[in-house]
Amino acid sequence: MDAMIEAYAYPDRTPWLRANMIMTLDGGIQYKGNTSAIGYPADWELMQRLRMLADVVVMGATTVREYDAFPADAPPLAIVSRSLDLDFDGPIFDKAHRRPIVITCEAAPPDRLRLAEDRADVLICGSASADIGRALSELTARGHQRLLCEGGPTLLAEVAAAGWLHELCLTLSPVITAGDAARILDGPVIDLQRMRFQHAIPDGDYLFLRYLKDEGAAG
Repeated sequence: MDAMIEAYAYPDRTPWLRANMIMTLDGGIQYKGNTSAIGYPADWELMQRLRMLADVVVMGATTVREYDAFPADAPPLAIVSRSLDLDFDGPIFDKAHRRPIVITCEAAPPDRLRLAEDRADVLICGSASADIGRALSELTARGHQRLLCEGGPTLLAEVAAAGWLHELCLTLSPVITAGDAARILDGPVIDLQRMRFQHAIPDGDYLFLRYLKDEGAAG
């Protein structure tokens, strides 16, 4: 893993947002609602290592609710949520080594907003929903130049639509599941974004893929 992680160094250009996701051979991100069911220990370790390379980890609220805690040695966690339906007394906030960041909007419930402000640094970006492009710009203005987005798929689709998906790291899991699991991006159709192949690293039957945004390609 130490040798492999060298292939994931951030480019010199900043700001830079990297997404890290896993999917099955038939395009699903979960099995019976469980993302970890399609992963394995090396994929989990890669996720931890990619976090350590970043200045901030960005997640949607649904993804955050899948975690009982966030590693103490990881960079700050930035959570995107309109409703602020988050456990502000749970370990994600109460045991955080670094104060989390909550990204929300003016329409957030006032009582939940007060709780968020007590437990986290709050960014209000947008009126009816969080303006992801504006929020990411604000994060970089605060010094978080290397960003890692771990989804979920709705948030990642919004990131791509805002033009911020500079890189996609994708673990291809050697399983097929059918069903109605979401894809890694789940949102309205966006302008075609072409990606440039960077590497493919096999590990048993799994495959670690890395693609960079092709800045020279026409949409």
